[in-house]
Amino acid sequence: MYETTTLKEKLKLFNIILIPILITQISMYLMNFFDTVMSGQAGAADLAGVAIGSSLWVPIFTGVNGVLLAITPIIAQLTGAKSEGEISKKIQQGIYLSIALALIIVVLGAFVLNPILNSMDLESQVRHTAKYYLIALSTGIVPLFIFNTLRCFIDALGQTRVSMIIILISLPLNIFFNYIFIFGKLGVPAFGGIGSGIATAITYWLVCVIAIGIIHKIQPFRSYRILLNWVSPSLIAWWEQLTIGIPIGFAIFFETSIFSAVTLLMSVYSTYTIAAHQAAINFATMLYMIPLSVGIALTIAIGFEVGAKRYDHARTYGYIGISGGIFIAAFAGLVLYVFNDMVAALYNSNPEVIKLTKQFIYYAIFFQLADAFGAPIQGALRGYKDVNMTLIMAFVSYWVIGLPSGWLLANYTALEPFGYWVGIIIGLSVGAITLLWRLLYLQKKYVRSGETC
Repeated sequence: MYETTTLKEKLKLFNIILIPILITQISMYLMNFFDTVMSGQAGAADLAGVAIGSSLWVPIFTGVNGVLLAITPIIAQLTGAKSEGEISKKIQQGIYLSIALALIIVVLGAFVLNPILNSMDLESQVRHTAKYYLIALSTGIVPLFIFNTLRCFIDALGQTRVSMIIILISLPLNIFFNYIFIFGKLGVPAFGGIGSGIATAITYWLVCVIAIGIIHKIQPFRSYRILLNWVSPSLIAWWEQLTIGIPIGFAIFFETSIFSAVTLLMSVYSTYTIAAHQAAINFATMLYMIPLSVGIALTIAIGFEVGAKRYDHARTYGYIGISGGIFIAAFAGLVLYVFNDMVAALYNSNPEVIKLTKQFIYYAIFFQLADAFGAPIQGALRGYKDVNMTLIMAFVSYWVIGLPSGWLLANYTALEPFGYWVGIIIGLSVGAITLLWRLLYLQKKYVRSGETC
């Protein structure tokens, strides 16, 4: 990161930060995309099993990852304030915390996985696939969380191309491992959907090892000496990260878990309906990586400017990010509308699944537009370290408004499973509008304080 003065310079720097983040996020989600697509080729039950497993794992992962994301605004503001000497200790404590959180998840999962799956009305093969997909995936949680902490450090310095390179290396490896473990190649048994969990866990270990090597050997990361002169774990340091990270994590959890809740509520419908819903959600969520990437870039840029007390410049970055995210999402919606046949056929060859997937995709066009407005605003707010209001609004808009309205539409109108998607659209739209109000309020407040100083 560096200081800019003109709008043209800001646009250039923002694109330099954003484009690698976007490629990284899409590549990371492509791992889940190929897990789902390749599992679907093994059978509808495998696709449904991975869908259920992902629905349980994704909210937990994204929620805890939100806690780890607190490193980004912390490091960005330290960099803007030219306090680089404190960065090494912050990252070391972040690594300790990431390991502790990963171990807690693994232990809790050992106790609650069976009761949760047994409480659901699932076919036996779907339940079996979901259970062992998650068990396989759990072997890669510790390196995944360590990598995400290191990635937040790398990105906060504005070196987003490095994260991009790591993921671009790992993506083809993940596809290769999927091919081996799902379909049984090179002498390995065919594990079906469970094999995608094995492949993904191996990939998590690889990206972690690569990231460790880069920050230890390559400049500018080497100069921070992150892996040398380790300090002892500090609950005080953990708490500093948690006070920012927990609201971020819960806000992300409330948003992502609504999709998982809908998938679980759809377990009363046929396996074909579950598979079609998951296929449409999977592709639409990949498109969500666009506004999410804009949000991450805004956290870095705004955090840097806030740390330097250049509040008017932080506001300009906010406008750049939000307008860009909406424009890109409008284009993505057009792509979904035009190519819905091709998208549906990617996931399954069953005509009934394809037909249902196409119907779900039409609804996905509208809720990804709402996401395109809301996700950049959340990223901008994180740059200001303003996270508590985002948490409250996420809970209200998604769980108090979105999910109940979806349940009513699904159970008391002719929309049936599609009613849940309409509820999601309502929740996302309400959340985006309220968060915009919060951002405009903060921008005025900080600019006024800068003028006073």
